[in-house]
Amino acid sequence: MQEPDRTLRDPLIPKPEPCRRDLKDEGNRETAVKVGFRENESGSDSAGGGGGGHGSGRFNGYALAGAILASTNSILLGYDIGVMSGAAMFIKDDLKITSTQVEILVGSLNVVSLFGSLASGRTSDWIGRRWTIVLAACTFLVGALLMGLAPSFPFLMAGRLVAGVGVGFSLMIAPVYVAELSPAMTRGFLSSLPEVFINIGILLGYVSNYALAGLSPGVNWRLMLGLAAVPAVAIGLGVMAMPESPRWLVLEGRLEEARQVLVRTSETKEEAELRLGEMVKAASLNPAPAHWNGQGVWRELLWRPSRPIRRILIAAIGVNFFMQASGNDAVVYYSPEVFRDAGISDQRQLMGVTVIMGFAKTFFVFVSALFLDRFGRRPLLLLGSIGMTVSLAGLGMGSALLERSGSKPTWAIVLCVVALCADVSFFSIGLGPVTWVYSSEVFPTRLRAQGTSLAIAVNRLVSGAVAMSFLSISREITFGGMFLVLAGLMGLATVFFYFFLPETKGKSLEEIGALFEDKD
Repeated sequence: MQEPDRTLRDPLIPKPEPCRRDLKDEGNRETAVKVGFRENESGSDSAGGGGGGHGSGRFNGYALAGAILASTNSILLGYDIGVMSGAAMFIKDDLKITSTQVEILVGSLNVVSLFGSLASGRTSDWIGRRWTIVLAACTFLVGALLMGLAPSFPFLMAGRLVAGVGVGFSLMIAPVYVAELSPAMTRGFLSSLPEVFINIGILLGYVSNYALAGLSPGVNWRLMLGLAAVPAVAIGLGVMAMPESPRWLVLEGRLEEARQVLVRTSETKEEAELRLGEMVKAASLNPAPAHWNGQGVWRELLWRPSRPIRRILIAAIGVNFFMQASGNDAVVYYSPEVFRDAGISDQRQLMGVTVIMGFAKTFFVFVSALFLDRFGRRPLLLLGSIGMTVSLAGLGMGSALLERSGSKPTWAIVLCVVALCADVSFFSIGLGPVTWVYSSEVFPTRLRAQGTSLAIAVNRLVSGAVAMSFLSISREITFGGMFLVLAGLMGLATVFFYFFLPETKGKSLEEIGALFEDKD
């Protein structure tokens, strides 16, 4: 029987060429592959999975803590999505702006965040994953303060644009960092934590709307938006305690630091040795020049990419496109408008129904995260997209019935509320968590940051386009027609996922690339 791991365990085979300036040091190369490790004997007591499918699949406490700290950055986006769904109504009344301006206000954050996503790839290759997370939190902090203190619509838009850049940074860097830190057997759960925290943020936004809705106009929405500065400060400070990504450290040639992180995030010292050997070997296959800070990656991704890289791009960009083409962000942003159109007119009741929807989203995304490493990415993704197709079709038919009925029957209102909650719940089972996990794990190490940033830039562009046109299109074809169109898109998404997204469960990041190689 072939022994695929022998070359990684043997300190003499292979002897990769140095990929960075510090790898030229013979002592560092020996550090990367030697069997013995000096300190931190507690690594054998830590639970966690390892690269290449090694490990028990239990959670390593150190990796879990790092993943949670990085993922809390996603609360900021979630809070903005949730709180803006209610704040937009009060802003419209207080600042006397039009529905078109509301759409621009809501969607501008998503459009601008694509620039943050694109910039974050190169930035994280330059200054590291950890400091990019700090930068994201600081940028959002400035944006939240500007929005909370805004005396006018232009001032509010300025804060929104600054916050959008911070959102773009956090959306890319959190899942990439967590994927690079996590053992293979628990990477699905840990890499889905950003989506869990997005939903926690959405729920907090809904609760903030409900709690502050009774305050005087002009005060309520400013408090709703300005409160986002509080978690931004806590996140920026908390991230300082996190370790750097071991794969980024390997690319930098800082093997001793990478070894120390891996010992603490692996179940045994031998597993840490194996993971480090795999990283060094993968880095040596595409050696980068000294003083490399991510240059040349865009050319490799977009200018005559190899067939495997092209397949990876199609998979990563496709899943991000359909995540936002599903209309989930727009549905969350404008859920009060949808419920109002369904026949719920009291503002307090509108806020209460959105809280219920927020609880449903948060519960199901957490359930999905727990099962990602057991059932895999594909089954949950297909289940979620099929469920969304059915839910959106039901919501479309219920909305169409209410639009044609003057009496607004109670059963039709209940159908719309249940269908909308089912739609966001199935999103939280499939597309929500799986998109971030898949985007962060399919690219090779050297291309991961900027490849993921490209995929998430598409995510943000589509999200902004949908959010800024949702109400306008719905006015033309009605909410019922809009939801039926979204149902059709999710049917197409199901077919795409089935044919273009291979399963990545239990494989190390270095092994996943083989899934996209030619099979003949």
